[in-house]
Amino acid sequence: MVALPPRDGNGQLLSGLTNGEASSATPFMRPILNDIHHNPGAEIVRYARGRENMIALSMGEGDAPTPDFIIRSLQDALGRGETFYSPPLGRPELRQALSAYYHRHYGHDIPMERFFVTPSGTSAVHLALSAVLEKDDEVIAVVPMWKNLLGAMRLQQADIKPVYLDLSADGQDWVLDVERIFATVTPNTRAIVINSPNNPTGWIMTTDQMRAVMDFARARGIWVISDEVYSRMVYGVSCAPSFLDVAQPDDRLLVINSFSKNWAMTGWRLGWLIGPKEAEQKIYDLVLYDSLCPNTFTQFGAIAALEQGEDFIAEQKIRYEHNMQIVQGYFDDIGGIIAPRTRMGFYSFFKVDGHDDCMNLARNLVDQAGLVLVPGCAFGENVKGFMRMCFAVSEPRLRLALDRFAAAIKR
Repeated sequence: MVALPPRDGNGQLLSGLTNGEASSATPFMRPILNDIHHNPGAEIVRYARGRENMIALSMGEGDAPTPDFIIRSLQDALGRGETFYSPPLGRPELRQALSAYYHRHYGHDIPMERFFVTPSGTSAVHLALSAVLEKDDEVIAVVPMWKNLLGAMRLQQADIKPVYLDLSADGQDWVLDVERIFATVTPNTRAIVINSPNNPTGWIMTTDQMRAVMDFARARGIWVISDEVYSRMVYGVSCAPSFLDVAQPDDRLLVINSFSKNWAMTGWRLGWLIGPKEAEQKIYDLVLYDSLCPNTFTQFGAIAALEQGEDFIAEQKIRYEHNMQIVQGYFDDIGGIIAPRTRMGFYSFFKVDGHDDCMNLARNLVDQAGLVLVPGCAFGENVKGFMRMCFAVSEPRLRLALDRFAAAIKR
């Protein structure tokens, strides 16, 4: 095919351009992409790629495969020929299973029409933000926060107003003063975005704090978008507080969740949104122009996870808490590490005394220890000196990684 020279809107040749050249005044793609592409965590993963004998504790997933009973449900669905399009908001059986799941574990009677199944938790994030945000809307985001959440807000060209979690004076916990959220609100504020339980810090918002934020937002017509992906990963209890605990059915609340973490289904790419009944048709319309529908046969595995997966969750939580204690013991022996004890999930978020440049430390750990961790700057400007370690691996692998880490730090 012969390339044609560029022309203007009237079909005239653009002056000064030769065949195959583009006008510098015309962006190659959306300019906003230049603002969101940098992901320090992904940069470190690329830096380590191709090297031998690396231990990667960077991804937000464990090394346990999806349980057999979930896989069998998917296989059975494939055997029955469940390979056609799904309803855009998910199969009714799965939406009803989600409704029953929330009744069992949260005590809420939420009709299935308020559950919207999505092709991943990340898709749930994008759908939620796309549904409520327009260009230049203000969004209050409690940070640190998962990079994809921040990037999704950037894609909507929203004006992000960060409210920072603070580390308490003794370095043992993360705290949030909700009054700082209220003080940040302006007439242009469209949404408040909160991730609790929090990735990466392990901070958990209290029910009283949620009630205060929900009451404040309700009075001003502000949306609350709550990422509750880690809500079942809290040690010692069934689930973390949810904004659903303090919300009314018609509140401007969108809750994001995923099958990935609870049931070791990261590669399945399946999540869900919970919203007011009035949002159902709008989300339906958005899905038609986004993904059309979630994958069909994986939804049958998801039903099995919801109905039969409690033993697996309990076993994984015991494992995570045990590994957390191992990590904390190493850190105590090494000394000079600020490592607030997490009460949930499988991350340690910590800072090494004297190493304020987390990107430099992350590269050094790759070079000197064969260890891949995520630099804190991937989660926000206020935690640049921190590192995130995912400890959802076997104990021998974790101890080997920690031995390498200790040797590199002492060196």
